[in-house]
Amino acid sequence: METDEKPTITPLENGPLLVAKLTGLEGEDGVIKTDPKTALCRCGMSKNKPFCDGAHTDAGFSSERGENENDERLVFEGDPVTFYENIAICSHAGFCPRGTPGDWRPKDGEQEFTDQELIEKVRKCPSGALSYARGGSEHRDQERPPKIRVKQGGPLEIEGGIELRNTEWGEGASREHYALCRCGASKMKPFCDGSHDEVWADGE
Repeated sequence: METDEKPTITPLENGPLLVAKLTGLEGEDGVIKTDPKTALCRCGMSKNKPFCDGAHTDAGFSSERGENENDERLVFEGDPVTFYENIAICSHAGFCPRGTPGDWRPKDGEQEFTDQELIEKVRKCPSGALSYARGGSEHRDQERPPKIRVKQGGPLEIEGGIELRNTEWGEGASREHYALCRCGASKMKPFCDGSHDEVWADGE
């Protein structure tokens, strides 16, 4: 659900994500109602997820980004389609084939998916880690309304170009869609790097 004004997300230092001008989140069971300004947990400790309950203070949560040597944009050239990936901001959503895009086209020519099928998988990527180019033109973003999806046991999945303020972006990352950490363990804060797989292995 949205208002006429463009929503924004502001990561607060050592605190929650402040969402403004968006009056609902998409949850597993439907719409989660919110106020025009809502604080969402990103330390992973709130007892009222996805909302912040102040647990970050007692938990000593740090919003500082760690060192991640994988924060680079990799290019996997092909004809007619080239794929790009920054694995440091991959949220492990499971839409793409196994391995990196370099493994998607076996050298023996026995390809499990057609290029068009691979493109459709890239377009489903919620993290902005993947994009593709065809005919010399890169396709990274889509035209969609603003939305925040709360992924059970995973990140906040953002789409529709919601402005993310005061943030250092991963190399080559999309501004139209991206995934934000909720477990508190990502090295790419505020972005998700898949750390929830271990932190919430037994449920959040």
